[in-house]
Amino acid sequence: MDGPLLKLNLRQTPTGLIVAVRLTPKAARDAIEGLEAFDGDTVLKARVRALPEAGRANAALEKLIAKWLGLPQSAVSVVQGGKSRIKQVAVEGNGVALSALICSKLAEL
Repeated sequence: MDGPLLKLNLRQTPTGLIVAVRLTPKAARDAIEGLEAFDGDTVLKARVRALPEAGRANAALEKLIAKWLGLPQSAVSVVQGGKSRIKQVAVEGNGVALSALICSKLAEL
């Protein structure tokens, strides 16, 4: 693998991948904007229109990532950092295939 994926903070799990995401709520639009350096790591940068209350921003992030990757929404979930700007998002599926998919999607940005 090459390019941005080597820099992105990804962890393989038995059921898929964990992706580090920096979320900005209350944005003008829902979008994956690429990569961003944060606290020594490289994370996926995302924006959602939803407010950060009652889990709305997290739900919007799950929906955004699922749509971006062409996966069912049930395959994506915030597993850590629910009230933090930096979140760990689990994506279910084949870890190798998901890594390649994320790399190709980042290359399109």
